[in-house]
Amino acid sequence: MAKPTGFLEYERALSPDRAPLTRIKDWEEFHTAFSAEEQRVQAARCMDCGTPFCHSGLMIGGGASGCPINNLIPEWNELVYRGLWKDAIARLLKTNNFPEFTGRVCPAPCEGSCTLGLIDPSVSIKADECKIIDYAFEQGWIKPCPPESRTGKRVAVVGSGPSGLACAAQLNYAGHSVTVFERADRPGGLLMYGIPNMKLDKTRVVLRRIKLMEEEGVVFQTGVEVGKDKDAQSLLANFDAVVLCTGATLPRDLAAEGREGADGIHFAVDFLHANTKSLLDSKLTDGSYISAKDKHVIVIGGGDTGTDCVATSVRHGCKSITQFEIMPKPPKSRTPGNPWPEWPKIFRTDYGQEEAEAVFGHDPRAYGVMTTQVEKDEAGHVRALHTVQVEWKKDAKSGRFAPMPVAGSKKIWPADLVLIAMGFLGPEQALLDDFGIERTARSNIAASETDYATNIPGVFAAGDARRGQSLVVWGIHEGRAAAAACDRYLMQTA
Repeated sequence: MAKPTGFLEYERALSPDRAPLTRIKDWEEFHTAFSAEEQRVQAARCMDCGTPFCHSGLMIGGGASGCPINNLIPEWNELVYRGLWKDAIARLLKTNNFPEFTGRVCPAPCEGSCTLGLIDPSVSIKADECKIIDYAFEQGWIKPCPPESRTGKRVAVVGSGPSGLACAAQLNYAGHSVTVFERADRPGGLLMYGIPNMKLDKTRVVLRRIKLMEEEGVVFQTGVEVGKDKDAQSLLANFDAVVLCTGATLPRDLAAEGREGADGIHFAVDFLHANTKSLLDSKLTDGSYISAKDKHVIVIGGGDTGTDCVATSVRHGCKSITQFEIMPKPPKSRTPGNPWPEWPKIFRTDYGQEEAEAVFGHDPRAYGVMTTQVEKDEAGHVRALHTVQVEWKKDAKSGRFAPMPVAGSKKIWPADLVLIAMGFLGPEQALLDDFGIERTARSNIAASETDYATNIPGVFAAGDARRGQSLVVWGIHEGRAAAAACDRYLMQTA
């Protein structure tokens, strides 16, 4: 533990974000940071709780409870409180390859299962983690650590998102020669093009880590789409093992009358990708992105990706912004059916909604809304969405809860730009066909959590491609675990 009475003496505090009306004028990170001393006080709140559920990484109630990568949270909180920052970063890096990513974008299931959270606001674990790694970079403690020797084994990692990077890093530390194939023009996958710059800086944070990995010996080949530019047989012939970390990038489409052939409707991933690429290439001067300027924008989907679309549209200067959520509005506090240490399914306002409210004077979210029809103009461009309110009731046949339309609740919403952020259905199938990979009923790669091995000898899988759409922290967990399994395979065949 940190200070035995810290949780009694200090209240939870977070460094303030930049003001919404200020930060929407640029694409810089909106978070600010406490000083080392201010963060040390927050770490002091970590109590002697006996059983630290914060690093349990259990699946309870259908969600993660505690840290999926089992970060040793009480240990590094104590080290921070005692001012032993160098020891704290060493302890943090034992379990997490990229705390600068999770410290910025993870929803912090650790805080949802913090024991202090039973009686008071939880320990600011996420902010503590971010400060440890940022402080370590500031002090020059984070340096390339290439392996002392090489095994002679070559591994291809397909995909450079969270799981691919974690897998590549671990296999490289084990002494294997690793090449990462990425079809985009920059490495990073979801971290580079799926998360906006104002939430995760690409140059200062993501590419800094990529450069470090390159200095440690990892080779990145960008602009190479495996299954198209380079086939499976080529990888199997030239590498001793292959790890597929391609993500779950097949977006769920909108099933509504008039959707087919409608212009002005885009998947969120395409909208966000194009915006970040244009931002990095030309600071948006090349116009190679989908602009929301002066448009009535509707985002369909209430998750993190939907929020990112809201924030991006606000920065473009949209005329209005509305975010549809098919689920009902969550309660302000835990319900009896959602006890600690489950992830608290409660009402939250994220940065995108804060910004939209600051500009337009109201929360952009509309709950219990289902889109039934896309209305198009004479040119085939979307001009409105037709919706109904829904109530979630048990279906008489299946016994499962399903959205039921409410009589007399039809509504028409003006829309010039519609962004679909309804999640993902699984990995793209062409590459898996090329390898001959067996799949689960949900079209994910069939590979167990015991060995992460596919049906093809020497081919492993990790991340969203294996488990389905999930958190960055689960991607890191999967990449590390698959690397360990791959390493065992390689050394047995040495």
